[in-house]
Amino acid sequence: MELAGLVEVTSEAELRDVIGEPLQRVRDKARPALHGIDRQWLAASPFCLIATAGADGSCDVSPKGDPAGFTLVLDDTTIAIPERPGNRRADGFRNILANPHVGLVYFLPGRGDTLRINGRARLVRDAPFFDDMVVKGHRPVLAVVVEIEEIFHHCAKAFLRSGLWKPETWQPDAVPSRPQIAKLMERPDESLAELERYYGDEYANHLY
Repeated sequence: MELAGLVEVTSEAELRDVIGEPLQRVRDKARPALHGIDRQWLAASPFCLIATAGADGSCDVSPKGDPAGFTLVLDDTTIAIPERPGNRRADGFRNILANPHVGLVYFLPGRGDTLRINGRARLVRDAPFFDDMVVKGHRPVLAVVVEIEEIFHHCAKAFLRSGLWKPETWQPDAVPSRPQIAKLMERPDESLAELERYYGDEYANHLY
């Protein structure tokens, strides 16, 4: 698509002309194994994003959330993330089967800094450590095991710019509700009342 006035960056040299070089301490902060602070972070985090890419380059980012500490540390270079019931599209899982490289960002509610992990993933359908991933009596049927290649902490600038954790900036009603979106785009044959019931208590009661 041609866009009038667009000036594209097409090389790393051009990129560096625009954004500059990172400080040496920023270059060097990536580590190949978990530090004790990383373990504390994972134990406190209830949410992460997993980025994957297929063999053809198509990408996906999938949110994962559970009670804090849901990511299990297996050793200094290996973590495991349980899979819970979802929509069964399995976009990220299909990507992992074709291309094991993944990127993860771990959040702590109220904190602007994040923990980033890059590595190689595999899908596991059972293992003894699944017993340590039981939530509300439910054992996961699948887990993503990630062999860490690099890990580092990321600064808070994006969160500060966005005001993400400031309730006074929140506008949950700026777009249609989830039931309204489903009615318009996904489930037109169902009534709005039915969808509101589904995405209300009924939805929250079937997380596991």
